[in-house]
Amino acid sequence: MNYRKLGKTGFNVSEISLGTWQVGGKWGEPFSHTNADQILNQAVDAGINFIDTADVYGDGESEKAVGRLLRSRQERIYVATKCGRRLRPHTNETYQPDVLRKFVEDSLRNMELETLDLIQLHCPPTDVYYRPEIFELFDRLKEEGKIQHLGVSVEKVEEALKAIEFPNVTTVQIIFNMFRQRPAELFFTEAKRRDIGVIVRVPLASGLLTGTYSPTTEFSPTDHRNFNREGAAFDKGETFSGVEYETGLAAVEELRSIYPDVQNLAPDALRWILTFDAVSCIIPGASKPSHLASNLKALKQPAPSHQQMAAVKQIYDERIKNPVHYLW
Repeated sequence: MNYRKLGKTGFNVSEISLGTWQVGGKWGEPFSHTNADQILNQAVDAGINFIDTADVYGDGESEKAVGRLLRSRQERIYVATKCGRRLRPHTNETYQPDVLRKFVEDSLRNMELETLDLIQLHCPPTDVYYRPEIFELFDRLKEEGKIQHLGVSVEKVEEALKAIEFPNVTTVQIIFNMFRQRPAELFFTEAKRRDIGVIVRVPLASGLLTGTYSPTTEFSPTDHRNFNREGAAFDKGETFSGVEYETGLAAVEELRSIYPDVQNLAPDALRWILTFDAVSCIIPGASKPSHLASNLKALKQPAPSHQQMAAVKQIYDERIKNPVHYLW
C-alpha cells in the first residue's frame, strides 16, 4: 500500500481507501453485518487505513460496523463520517447548529468513540456554505474533544471552493473520475495551495468505468442506478457521475481502445485518478470482497502514458464535457 498526506490533518492515509455506502450489501439491499465485517477486515489486512462512512448508510448500521472493526483491530485506522443527510427536508433552513451537534453525538454513540477523526458535512445545499455559524459549530466541537477535524462532501466545484475559505475545513470529498474532470482545474490548484486533503468519491462513475455494464444490464428497483438517473431522490451527479447511461457506455467502448485486452477497466480508471498529486486518497465502495480486490489492483498498474492521458481527455471533451462539466 502507498500512503499520502491528507492535507492539513497530517494523517497519512492509504491511496486506495474504502467507502462504505454499500459495504453491507448492494445499493438498496438490507444491511448485512457479516458481509460488512468481511470487507472491512480484508481492507485493513490489505493496508487500508482510511474508511469513509456516514450516519445515513444503512441507517447507522455502517457506522456500527466500522466501530466494531476499530475495537477488534490494533492498527491505526482513520475514520471519516458525515452528517446532514438525515435532515427532512434536506434544505438550507433545516441546517441548524443544535441539530448538527446531535448528529455528531449520535455518530459517536454508533461507533462507541469519544472523538471522531474527521466529520464531514454531507453534501449540504449550496446556501449552507455561506453561513459561518454552521462552520463555527465545529470549532466548538473540536474544543470539546468530540472531533479532530472538519471536512465537507460536495456536489459542485463551486461549493468546494467556497468551503475551503473557512480555515477549519481540512478536507474536501468530491466526485472526480474519467467522466468528471472539472475538479482538476481550479479546485485542485486551490486545494494544494491551501493544503486541503482531497478525498475522491464515485471514482468509477457508479460502476460505469468498470466496463462491465451493457445496455441490457438490469439494476434492482431499489438501486439508485435504476431510480435516480434524473435526480429523483438526490443529486443526479451521484449516479453515473451525471452521465447519461447510453452516453457512458459509448464512452467506455472508446476507452477500451486506450486499454486494449482489459476486461475490467476499474484498476486503470483508479490509477488514472492517482496521477493527480492533489488527490490524497480514493474511496471506492465494495459490496463484496471481489470488488475490494479489484480496486486494490490499481496499486500495481503502471501509470498511464502521456498518450493515454491525452486520449482519455479527448473522449471526455468529445462525449462528456458539454452535458456534464458545467453542471458540477
